[in-house]
Amino acid sequence: MQRLMKIQQTLKAPKNQYNSFGGFNYRNCEDILEAVKPLLAENELTLVLNDDICFIGERYYIKATAALYDLDGKLIKETSAYAREALNKKGMNESQITGACSSYARKYALNGLFCIDDTKDADAENNNNTSKTKQPHNKGNNDVEIIKKVKNFDDIEALKEYYELNKGNVTTQKAFHARVEYRLKELKEKAGERENATN
Repeated sequence: MQRLMKIQQTLKAPKNQYNSFGGFNYRNCEDILEAVKPLLAENELTLVLNDDICFIGERYYIKATAALYDLDGKLIKETSAYAREALNKKGMNESQITGACSSYARKYALNGLFCIDDTKDADAENNNNTSKTKQPHNKGNNDVEIIKKVKNFDDIEALKEYYELNKGNVTTQKAFHARVEYRLKELKEKAGERENATN
């Protein structure tokens, strides 16, 4: 546990992702993993991430577990987090919905294991509709700006977060959905091309 405490005190996982509409930075699962890997090696520990699918009530949840082991395979500590699969998500097939849900659950399992506080991100999202946030008076122009920014995203997870954050802020929701769906398709095709190139 002493080595885990050392990692918790040393780990710096900067919020390298930026939500241009909300005006705040955030971190994803990959950011945490990139920051913690050198510390794991330094302390001779191994991190293992696992997912389980749970059926609770009438919905499916992904249960992600982050477990820390020493080099002898002894469990040091593990934490779990849940994320619920969306009933449907435009532009995504079922496996992609599960993958996005897994990434989200793993992020929060890692947060629990390494004492990372992400509550500021949630506050920033929730405050977008309050009087503290300046919103353009011309709703039509606001729609144009939100939809225009979709093409700037090169990361699927970041685009999904942007969509979730802004889907209630546009009056032309069909146009926004269509643009996000089209950009997701482009990004998936690029990801497929990269995967084929490496095989």
